[in-house]
Amino acid sequence: MKKLSIVLVIVIMLLLAGCTSQKTPSADTLDIVTSFYPIYIATANIVEGAEGITLTNLTSTEVGCLHDYQLTTANLMILEKSDILVINGGGMESFIQKVVDNCKNLKIIDSSEGILEEHEEEHEEHEGEHDHGENAHIWVSISLYEKQVENICQELMKLDEKNAASYRQNTDTYLAKLDVLKAEMHEALDNIESRNIVTFHEAFEFFAEEFDLNVVGVVEREPGTYPSAGELAEIIATINNTEAKAIFVEPQYSRTAADTIARETGVPIYTLDPVVSGALEKDAYEKIMRENLKNLVEALGD
Repeated sequence: MKKLSIVLVIVIMLLLAGCTSQKTPSADTLDIVTSFYPIYIATANIVEGAEGITLTNLTSTEVGCLHDYQLTTANLMILEKSDILVINGGGMESFIQKVVDNCKNLKIIDSSEGILEEHEEEHEEHEGEHDHGENAHIWVSISLYEKQVENICQELMKLDEKNAASYRQNTDTYLAKLDVLKAEMHEALDNIESRNIVTFHEAFEFFAEEFDLNVVGVVEREPGTYPSAGELAEIIATINNTEAKAIFVEPQYSRTAADTIARETGVPIYTLDPVVSGALEKDAYEKIMRENLKNLVEALGD
């Protein structure tokens, strides 16, 4: 076992050293890698049909949100061979910082660049109301996701001028589709009277803000960690006091704790998907959000 650990360390060190070497140049291909699912979907829409592009998602689509994710040797090998890495940013991919520091030739596109700062400044007049702390789940807000898409487009246009016109056209097309989606969701949700919800974990703050929903509690502060007896009691009391109409779970995690809360409160369970796993299809974000809309209307509608 000790020998195996030593071999693994040596392999990782070699891979990290390889990141500092120059990738074999090719005038015909540009290898782009994305950090995880929502960033892949955004980038796939932007690069669709562009000449000489290969697009790879770094993490498995079953991984979900990147809480405590540890890089594998396969991840390191992908990074070593790539030209551009597109990330969510905002601290979501802190696990790759060491690799980023060693991959000197890898161009990094941070899709969150300026978004969180600008967003907080826009809402600073509401003191404390929109303090998101270190929450980086910005893609669940359609408006903020659109800004991420635009950021990725702008940086790709700078790094790959040959395909700049294609990136711009694709981005405009995708943003128009997202505008339609956003309008549909506002039309369905803006006049709903019951707005108090309990979410599975703290992934939906930006989503709730966009659609004026009140997240009065979360089932699991740390995803995958069953709440303590005290935390369960607190959530149950909050639901009873706020008359929350729905408990929302995420398809990526066990609903055991939510089932316990539902039995104690009589509040039904529905699903809200944070768009962190699924099919690698260009319209996946829109499909998942429309399914979320259907569940919200069913849960909160009179």
